[in-house]
Amino acid sequence: MIYLQLFYEFFKTGLFAVGGGLATIPFLSAMTDKYGWFTQAQLADMIAVAESTPGPIGINTATFAGYNAAGIPGAITATLSLVLPSYIIILAISKAPQSFRDNKYVNDAFFGLRPAATGLIAAACYSVMAIALSGGTLFGCIDLKRLIFFALLLAVTNIKRLKGLHPVIFIAIAAAAGIAFRL
Repeated sequence: MIYLQLFYEFFKTGLFAVGGGLATIPFLSAMTDKYGWFTQAQLADMIAVAESTPGPIGINTATFAGYNAAGIPGAITATLSLVLPSYIIILAISKAPQSFRDNKYVNDAFFGLRPAATGLIAAACYSVMAIALSGGTLFGCIDLKRLIFFALLLAVTNIKRLKGLHPVIFIAIAAAAGIAFRL
């Protein structure tokens, strides 16, 4: 039964998370409340690990969430069901005649999807900031140490001389600071 639930939830996520991996975060957040396969804190950890490892964030988080819910078979189920809608859609589009691709209504539909993708990514940004800065809701109690570190890292990454540094350096610094200062 859990595999069918994983398949359904991640297929739905893959179908409607328009805009890339970050757009899957609101769907994953809803899964924490509905199923309890993972907590909001674990979701924040999944996002941090998925952002700092090679590969798409949506697939990385689906794999981790599926593994957390039902082990290796759950990871495989979640990952494949997240990818399946995109595969089906791309396959259908590639087989579509050129007149369909140049259709005004199809172009208008894609034009309408852009704001939806932006909204999903903004919701993901809010969720990640809420967890990172306070451990819960953003308008709850914001941890001053986390807020200061966030502002400091934001300022440092925007210094012109440091912009050329590889992102792994900043990730390593953030991990070391998290260990040292228990952020």
